[in-house]
Amino acid sequence: MSSAGIQGVAGSPAVAGKARSDFRRVIVFSVVALAVIGVAPYVLDTFMVNSLIRGFLYAAVALTVDVLWGYTGVLTFGQSAFFGIGAYAAGLIFTHVGFSLGYAALALAAGVVAAIVVAGIIGWLSFYHGASPLYASVVSLVLPIVLTQVIYTGGEFTGSSSGLSGFESFDVSMELWFWVAGGYLVLLTAGAWLFVRSDAGRILIAIRDNEPRCEYLGINASRVKILLLTAGAVVAAIAGYAFACAQMVVAPEYTGFVFGTELVIWVALGGRGTLLGPVIGTLLIDTSTSYLSGNLPFYWKLIIGLAFVIVIVAIPKGLMPLIGGLFGRRRGEATVEVPTLVEAAATPFAGLEGAGRLAVELKGVRRHYGSLKVLEGIDFSVKRGELLSLVGPNGAGKTTLMRCLSDGYERSGGSIHINDHDAARLPPHRIVGFGIGRKFQTANAFDTLTVAESLRIARTRIAGPAFFSREATLALPKAALQVIRATGLDAVMGVEAKHLSHGMKQALELAMVLSLEPSVLLLDEPTAGLTKPERTMIGTILTDLVRDHGLCILLVEHDLDFVREISSRVIVLHQGRIVLDGTVAEVVESELVRTIYSGGLHAPAKP
Repeated sequence: MSSAGIQGVAGSPAVAGKARSDFRRVIVFSVVALAVIGVAPYVLDTFMVNSLIRGFLYAAVALTVDVLWGYTGVLTFGQSAFFGIGAYAAGLIFTHVGFSLGYAALALAAGVVAAIVVAGIIGWLSFYHGASPLYASVVSLVLPIVLTQVIYTGGEFTGSSSGLSGFESFDVSMELWFWVAGGYLVLLTAGAWLFVRSDAGRILIAIRDNEPRCEYLGINASRVKILLLTAGAVVAAIAGYAFACAQMVVAPEYTGFVFGTELVIWVALGGRGTLLGPVIGTLLIDTSTSYLSGNLPFYWKLIIGLAFVIVIVAIPKGLMPLIGGLFGRRRGEATVEVPTLVEAAATPFAGLEGAGRLAVELKGVRRHYGSLKVLEGIDFSVKRGELLSLVGPNGAGKTTLMRCLSDGYERSGGSIHINDHDAARLPPHRIVGFGIGRKFQTANAFDTLTVAESLRIARTRIAGPAFFSREATLALPKAALQVIRATGLDAVMGVEAKHLSHGMKQALELAMVLSLEPSVLLLDEPTAGLTKPERTMIGTILTDLVRDHGLCILLVEHDLDFVREISSRVIVLHQGRIVLDGTVAEVVESELVRTIYSGGLHAPAKP
């Protein structure tokens, strides 16, 4: 299907066709930057060259903060610790063992391995299922404090508060160190730019925007963040190692909380989520500090602190987006690339390999919040090819039951099996692997991603994303394409989800869930906010999925006319218990159901 002529956000034209990476642009940038770095030592004075060597290495660490905070939403104060680990690996080995090329390689390997181990432990502590972003920030704040105390208590071995200095290192010129540090920063910036602009890089933004939605699309967000933290730790450790080799001095300050906070400030001032902003901000502030801190020893940090507060309050996105916006208005809005939609090759739905098995089976499911019993003794099973509607008044426990089906941690008791797989105490991304897909009660998408990018994220588990480019086509299953075309989403593929109407957001989330190609669909009011024709279309798609593919659908819906038209079976919940399980006719004609909806029925007695 052609997407030509689609209009993007704020009048920006969205263009279809062959998507591309930024490889050519990055190559040009890298060549120019390396050329400048190659000439700079012959133009600048020795003090500036030495300051920029340090600034380049600091900027490399600031890049990792930007990727974690600006793109993934993980505010970290701990990257200074990994910088210090790399620096102290070199300082300790060169001081106590000696220097040689072999020992230099050993020190680098020791620093990298130690950083990986520490990052793995910190990631495991910070990003467990259900951990809040604040908790991860607190853990990252504690890390440099603890590491600094370890150095203080190391006595002569670590140099305590005085650090280590005067050890032997590489006998090379300052110019060479300038080129090494500058080249390292350029290569990192180029690689990071290609990554964050790729299809895989969009996953980071999806996690930042809506981590629960990622989990329910089968993406292990905790693993992504741990891997990202580990990669950032390696980058910082290498920078710290190079710093120790070039400066021949290491001190606790390079591992500490103050340095970690400075990195956050530099990223915020430059513009988080921009890559170039933190790099430029770090270089400007660090080199300015080298010159001005001597002249203004009592005021310089106060000036930097005030600038940070002003930027956070007045320009929360930093200086780089502001400058980029001024240039953007002069040259006009950039086009938004939109991939061409194609129908994905037909594949068996997840969990449908065998025959005769139940799609969903619940036994004694309970959900308590302290003494409050929201669900009590829920028992039922659903076969393949059934469209089961769950109805009942507000507060009956319908949405809670949906949560229990899709997240093993939500259940207080009982058992749930999906396609013969025990949901046990498994997180949502694992249960998705059993063939389940869930649509939330309220529209749940990724605000700052476009419709096309959101659908690409939904296909991550089935079709792995490109890491340094953007695919030209987007292959979606037939059911998802039906929803997209019938609701008009194909005309706004380049629009960010936050700019969509409520009904369009509902349609987008449904299309995302269908893109998973699940065998069990959990739909919580999928037609809320849709027009009558759109509801009819959604109903047709659902009945087709049940009839043609043998899918099992569990539907929570208040529109009883919609339920009557598409359901093969209805379960009525009231005050956390099943009060009726029967055919559509039995439920619709039931005096009990009318009594429940009129508010005249109290909680059933326990058997």
